[in-house]
Amino acid sequence: MFHLRCRAPHEVWLVIVDASASTRRHHALSDAKGVLAQVFDDAYRQRARLALLTVSGATPTWQVQGLKASASLHGWLETLGAGGGTPMLAALAQAGQWLAQRQKRYPAEQQRLLLVTDGRLPAWPPLLALNCPSVVLDIERGPIRLGRSQVLAAQLQAEYRHIDQLLPG
Repeated sequence: MFHLRCRAPHEVWLVIVDASASTRRHHALSDAKGVLAQVFDDAYRQRARLALLTVSGATPTWQVQGLKASASLHGWLETLGAGGGTPMLAALAQAGQWLAQRQKRYPAEQQRLLLVTDGRLPAWPPLLALNCPSVVLDIERGPIRLGRSQVLAAQLQAEYRHIDQLLPG
């Protein structure tokens, strides 16, 4: 006799990582890698799918799109370096389109967004919130903090966290 398994709706976690040159300051990206390793492990344990978008250089780059979380992401994380500009607006536009397409294809799937950034980008027009629970993780460090990640979180209607709240002191 066959037993049908009751399955909860799947989750997809979209992680956008700011790897621009400014994230090299004060070990911001290095510390963020530790947090990201934990996020990847949590996604694996919870059987969530991951989409990963890197923001650096001239254009954002998709690393994975909706794949099951796996140990292979740790290898990518070790090689992640910072450099170039911050095409954050393009990344957020791509993320919004990707999430909308995914929602049409998998209407029962629950979506979540994690944006890891130091917020050091030029002025931007008002942004629209993405249609899913979101967290902006501020990795800005140093004696002079611009606080733009808080503004970004407010415009995206996202929860705001600073990395220092997550790391042991």
